Amino acid sequence: MVGKASSPRVAALVGPYMGGKTTLLESILHAAGATHRRGSVTEKSSVGDASPEARDKQMGVEVTVASCSWLDEPWTFLDCPGSTEFLHDALAPALVADVAVVVCDPEPERAVMVAPILKALDDRQIPHIVFINKVDHHNVDVRAALEALQVHSERPLVLREVPIKEGDDIVGYVDLVSERAYRYKPGEPSDLIKIPDAAKDVETSARQEMLETLADFDDHLMEELLEEVVPPKEEVYADLAKDLEDDKIVPVFFGSADKSEGVRRLLKALRHEVPGHQAAALRMGIDLDAAGDAPLAQVFKTVHAPHAGKLSYVRVWNGAIKDGSTVETPAGKSNKVTGVFTLFGAETRKTDQAVAGEVVALGRLEDAATGMLVGSKPPAESEWLAPLPPLFALALRPSKQGDDVKLSGALQKLCEEDPSLAVEQSADTGELLLWGQGDTHLQVAMAKLARVYHVEVETAQPQVPYRETIRKGTQVQGRHKRQTGGHGQFGDVHVRIKPLPRGEGFVFSDHITGGVVPRQYIPAVEQGVREYLVRGPLGFPVVDVAVELFDGSYHTVDSSEMAFKTAAQLAMREGMPQCDPLLLEPMLMVEVSVPTEYTSKAQRALSSRRGQILGFDRRQGWETWDTVTACVPQGEMHDLIVELRSVTMGVGTFSWRFERLQEVQGKTADQVVEKRKQDLVTA
Repeated sequence: MVGKASSPRVAALVGPYMGGKTTLLESILHAAGATHRRGSVTEKSSVGDASPEARDKQMGVEVTVASCSWLDEPWTFLDCPGSTEFLHDALAPALVADVAVVVCDPEPERAVMVAPILKALDDRQIPHIVFINKVDHHNVDVRAALEALQVHSERPLVLREVPIKEGDDIVGYVDLVSERAYRYKPGEPSDLIKIPDAAKDVETSARQEMLETLADFDDHLMEELLEEVVPPKEEVYADLAKDLEDDKIVPVFFGSADKSEGVRRLLKALRHEVPGHQAAALRMGIDLDAAGDAPLAQVFKTVHAPHAGKLSYVRVWNGAIKDGSTVETPAGKSNKVTGVFTLFGAETRKTDQAVAGEVVALGRLEDAATGMLVGSKPPAESEWLAPLPPLFALALRPSKQGDDVKLSGALQKLCEEDPSLAVEQSADTGELLLWGQGDTHLQVAMAKLARVYHVEVETAQPQVPYRETIRKGTQVQGRHKRQTGGHGQFGDVHVRIKPLPRGEGFVFSDHITGGVVPRQYIPAVEQGVREYLVRGPLGFPVVDVAVELFDGSYHTVDSSEMAFKTAAQLAMREGMPQCDPLLLEPMLMVEVSVPTEYTSKAQRALSSRRGQILGFDRRQGWETWDTVTACVPQGEMHDLIVELRSVTMGVGTFSWRFERLQEVQGKTADQVVEKRKQDLVTA
């Protein structure tokens, strides 16, 4: 056990969309005296979700940082977005935090929404606490919520308090360690009361259950329970703190962020049981003993502010970083710190220096990337988040002519801010594609492009890279003859066109004898064929075709490379329609991951998109999830993630890879070819 330190500590507020994280942040800041009144998400007056994009969507779209003091101890709270489309911006802050507070709804049927974040915290061994919010609603069953959440947690959930109920309403709680009862006073500290008779049996049973769970990790406590010795409260508190730090248990609290009920109880637990920054650094593989007094910090978020330029949000692990000092990257590049800023929502407040444990923004570290360690001779980078796989794309083009370079630079900065975005210049279609995690994710990116970088774009659904091939071969002549003043143009070729097996691509050969086509013109023939194959008779690139040049003729004066190139194209233009052209569509191997109760819905979604279901199995490492494997046409994939999330309470996802090109015929092929003709006309 590293132990709690007096240095500033950090808690990340995570959990699903609409769980109430931002409302909890408002209540925490108000309880700590950092704000005069609680802000409101609906009234757009909150410290969290302060960006125009967040307020427009009324949801978190990026991490909000707010620092305050609670009982004279410095704390920083990181309010993380809840939508799975912004999962990267939730996990990155949690990595550098001392604890994550999982804020969730009390409805058992909504517990599945917590599964992705609980799994991520468990996998990365990040200490976390669950705060069941919104218990001011009628008929809330805390025990049922706990049991539903336990299904999705690899760690035992330990109830730290039991509710006091009057009728169907929760009006207070009994603390299971101190065995004291409290009655809620909305917006104020709770009143200490006598434990109601109706709650005594529940409290006794729940306390014993809590102690038995702790005893699984403490032999001495186990002996005390077996001997029916009541353990001292100090011992129980010490076990809770140690087991939380070691990520062996998940303490569970409840309350109402909207009414500030249970918030001070949560803050008390954070104060007494959350370890200092040394434990988080150790978890990240950082040896603070080896660092000595040298400053060391880790970038967990990069922001390009309209007026301040590049800001690197960092957790300081060691030493002190001063304004105007120089820090190095692991590659040895030096950057001068141009401003040290504490953060409070949208506000930045300049300070002289940042000490170990603090979260601050450092100005103008141009060579520092997200995840990087910076400081005085920093060690190699610690393990960081891999970019999330792309799931949804839009084709972009600037609305204003000449903004191409400006757009390229802006997209680069967007991707630096959010590594779950990716830019691709499609080699197949030539389009500029922006990839992300879903439609809302890219909508927010487009809004930032306009607001921050003043680049307006037009968006479209990406083109599908269809191909075409042929079913049979033919033999054809291409003759190009033109006489003008002076030298004319003459080229004459005879070619055989035949299909190749799928995946063979294009093969050109020549069997010229007797010099009927001079050797210097044969490369021009091949070039002409290749240029034609860029757009075949159906309007798409041609694949799996062999072309053989076997005869021809030339003129000693009028023949040229250009003439033979043109003759080859004439031959292909005449011959290819005779070869029974066939449309090919790209097929993707898709693995859809969903909670088991939604497996049948995922299968129906895939089948409705002409997908061939290949089977399903338990998702590796996920006890209550399945993975459905299917081969799906790429043309049916564009909004698959939108449908999946709509039928899985927002948690379904998938991965994909190119599998093969497959023949497509009938109505589907006719529609694709007709649309291609229309697109070529308008282009």
